Amino acid sequence: MARSCLSIILAAGDGTRMKSQRSKVLHEVAGLPMIRHVVRAAVAAGSTRIAAVLGRDGGLVERAVREETAEPAFAQQHERLGTGHAVLAAREAIADGFDDILVLFGDTPLIRPETLLRARAALVAGAQICVVGFRADDPTGYGRLLVDPDGQLLAIREEKDASDAERSVTLCNAGVMAFRGEDALSMLEAIGNANAKGEYYLTDLVAIARGREMSVTVIEAGGEEVLGVNTRVELAAVETIWQERRRREAMLAGVTLLDPATVHFSHDTQVGQDALIEPNVVFGPGVTVAGGATIHAFCHLEGCRIEAGATVGPFARLRPGTHLGPDAKVGNFCEVKNAEVAEGAKINHLSYVGDASVGARANIGAGTITCNYDGASKHRTQIGADAFVGSNSSLVAPVRVGTMAYVGSGSVVTQDVPDEALAIARGRQVTKDGRGREIAERNRAAKAAKAAKAGKTP
Repeated sequence: MARSCLSIILAAGDGTRMKSQRSKVLHEVAGLPMIRHVVRAAVAAGSTRIAAVLGRDGGLVERAVREETAEPAFAQQHERLGTGHAVLAAREAIADGFDDILVLFGDTPLIRPETLLRARAALVAGAQICVVGFRADDPTGYGRLLVDPDGQLLAIREEKDASDAERSVTLCNAGVMAFRGEDALSMLEAIGNANAKGEYYLTDLVAIARGREMSVTVIEAGGEEVLGVNTRVELAAVETIWQERRRREAMLAGVTLLDPATVHFSHDTQVGQDALIEPNVVFGPGVTVAGGATIHAFCHLEGCRIEAGATVGPFARLRPGTHLGPDAKVGNFCEVKNAEVAEGAKINHLSYVGDASVGARANIGAGTITCNYDGASKHRTQIGADAFVGSNSSLVAPVRVGTMAYVGSGSVVTQDVPDEALAIARGRQVTKDGRGREIAERNRAAKAAKAAKAGKTP
């Protein structure tokens, strides 16, 4: 759609029902602040500029918006005098002139770009205003959209002002609205505040437009799509809906989720076709899983890339900066951080590998750790291709284990191990015959003495 579009996002509310020290719109859904979801939808619907109306935590909200769009506009709503007043706070941006204007809310993160495009298409088709509505099984508390047989919106009737017949209407106002930019300022400035609260209501635009014999239409969206978030309970409900959407998209794209309800995606998780995700897996931000990879149960992944054929877990944690090459393996109860694990390499059991490079086909034995922190700085460990590190070894960085090198089990490696060499760094075993029996007899005697002193029979 070649028409220019300004999206005004209202984000000035105090959000007191969230019981939070931060602005409501900064609370996250799928790891992304709600307002960023809204900005993404607006941009995807062809918005050429975003204007956010700010209140509490204005600087932080502004920063979040800038993460998603170039050259946004910002306005501060110092007084809370209704939605019409909030939209007019963006007067300067409106005056720049746009074909279409969308009014959105920073706390409705499930709004779809497709819905906004349909609202804009209604303007192209001749409407001056297009209101987004939804059907409610129980419409109590919502403003009703009263529509004539031709699909024209006659009025938005608040419940307290509605007749019994009007209260039976199930088409409700979602608050989202599109209107043509050419008459926007004159119509917004015509909104009055002759009501009990003395506020300026955006919904009055419907009566103003009809009084000017302009067309006002309605499009319907799904009720879930326009849910607003006012409490932590509603935030959790929106998170659940977002996750259900994303899981469905993933499965339809060819990803196998063995127990979909237990898999938690982030806003930017990418999973390729024929990947297998077992139950109870959590994806933090920045994860890419290639097709054919397997993530076993009870894993947590963040900021990592997993190539085709690689396997992770069960009970593994991959932290930011991790890259698993094709057919690499990170097994149970392992943690990997900021590490390159090359093709076919294995970190199978109970190991920590951080700030490291693990060469192709290398094998890291159970209980191995890279000692990457000296109390002041992080250092890197390099493990060559086809190297073998025995169980319960500690590699004290910076250190290099060469190609085809071996490290004996239980070693503490503090010096580089050359290619094809064997390193054993542990104390020599000493065996003393009969000493085990002596220790056992001494322990039994001590226990008997302790029991006698306490007046107990051993």
